[in-house]
Amino acid sequence: MGKDVIVACDFSSKEQVLSFLDQFTDRKPFVKIGMELYYAEGPAIVRELKARGHKIFLDLKLHDIPNTVKKSMAVLSRLDVDITNLHAAGATNMMKAALEGLTRPDGTRPLLIAVTQLTSTDQETMERDLLIHEPMDQVVMHYAETAKNAGLDGIVCSPLEAEKVHNRCGKNFLTITPGVRFADGEIGDQKRVMTPAQAKAIGSDYIVVGRPITAAADPVAAYNRCVAEFCD
Repeated sequence: MGKDVIVACDFSSKEQVLSFLDQFTDRKPFVKIGMELYYAEGPAIVRELKARGHKIFLDLKLHDIPNTVKKSMAVLSRLDVDITNLHAAGATNMMKAALEGLTRPDGTRPLLIAVTQLTSTDQETMERDLLIHEPMDQVVMHYAETAKNAGLDGIVCSPLEAEKVHNRCGKNFLTITPGVRFADGEIGDQKRVMTPAQAKAIGSDYIVVGRPITAAADPVAAYNRCVAEFCD
């Protein structure tokens, strides 16, 4: 897969997401299905969007004991998604178990990505609430290296960290970066953000964009703007 814009379809119903995606008549965007939509509609919405021709990043951020994650990934692998993820904080044995569960009998599997620190978390929050006192960059790099050593394909990280991740883990270790906003847009509850053009320059492999597209007056135009800034 090359660089791509992933649209975060953070809707609460099938009707909402289909109404939104029906606006895209030329190019089928790569979509992210997160907890809200998945918990509302279940695996059927994944199958429906896949049948409509969309690539899918299933963003459920699994984090549990290794055996539970392994069994859950085995179920998710049957949905034929393109990317799925877990929390790197679950540690090496959990990540290795996830890979085992995700790998199908023929040896194929979706890409498996680890979440490092959420883009809503800043240094102060990490120290106060998580009792992690190392610098944010250092924490993210350690999580990234742990994920790579466990056999994962990449991490979800802030675009501010993408270049450093590639320097540390290699250019083929994927960086999927939320926290992307247009220069003239609102940043919402994200604290570590960057524009699509900046994310491209710094080496992000995929950007995940939600409200700047889904809440735009013209979502298709906003999506095309993202593609033009990031992919072209």
